[in-house]
Amino acid sequence: MRTIHLQETAEFKEGAMNRYFLVENSPNFKIINFNLDAGVTFPVHAHDLDGELSILVLEGEGYFLGANETEIPAATGDILISQIREPHGVKAVSRMRILVTITPPI
Repeated sequence: MRTIHLQETAEFKEGAMNRYFLVENSPNFKIINFNLDAGVTFPVHAHDLDGELSILVLEGEGYFLGANETEIPAATGDILISQIREPHGVKAVSRMRILVTITPPI
């Protein structure tokens, strides 16, 4: 067992995205914390494998992105769940912190 203090990863880069791998090399899942500065987009992408992912908004506001220019409003406490094969991304309106869980890990 271990505890991770997410406030310790609350760092932003002006006009960019910071990425912190919180769980690595787990055979079951991976958790990643991304911090997006206001106006930054984590581009829509998909992975050619089976599995699921969740994207939890820890703080901030923006949009979950999907295929065909889909934009779903996203705010603190919102969570998106999808297949890894399904196109997904995030656009930050304000500074935005997200926690991505992927299973199985990629």
